[in-house]
Amino acid sequence: MKNLKTLIVLIIFFSSFQILTAQDRPNVSGDIPAAYLERHPIYDYSEDQLNNIDSIPDFASKQDKLMITGTIFQSDGKTPAKDVILYISQPNENGDYELKTHNDKRFVHHRGWVKTDADGRYTFYTFIPGNLIYNREVKHIHPTIKEPGKPEYSLDALLFDNDPFLSKSCRKRLAKKGIDNILVLEKKESMFVTTKDIILESGTSAEYNQ
Repeated sequence: MKNLKTLIVLIIFFSSFQILTAQDRPNVSGDIPAAYLERHPIYDYSEDQLNNIDSIPDFASKQDKLMITGTIFQSDGKTPAKDVILYISQPNENGDYELKTHNDKRFVHHRGWVKTDADGRYTFYTFIPGNLIYNREVKHIHPTIKEPGKPEYSLDALLFDNDPFLSKSCRKRLAKKGIDNILVLEKKESMFVTTKDIILESGTSAEYNQ
């Protein structure tokens, strides 16, 4: 009887251990983490190893192709920040967000991830988003940063210097707040190019430096 009680206790212990362990592991069915539906999409990349170059879905078929490249620096503004994940999402050329669904989770179709190299460099191949005409919304791209060992945080939306809806008053407000998030584009052959460096700060914010 004593051995039987001991066996029952061991069974209960190992069953409890397996349940607790399973909560910390991805769902075996499709390797879907338990918090998949609630977590930020910056964690939804499918590649086993991210690199410092990525192309947005449909990039090849878009007319106004855009290359965004730059360096992410530590808070001193000089030291390259390696292994930083930069995630972007954006509307399409008509200013609409194309939504997709995967494993019951909805997400923006036009998105991408990079992880900076040892020199802090990154490059996105994407396209210039459009304006949502009926509410005169400016063209924009949403960036999010994930530093090693820190929670993710959103940066100010990237805007476009040649956007007719980006008013002078808006530019003045941004300048007054010290926000430098306006991309200046240059046409090179069949593609627009721009450089956007980012200086990381302590806490949950970052400063742009163009």
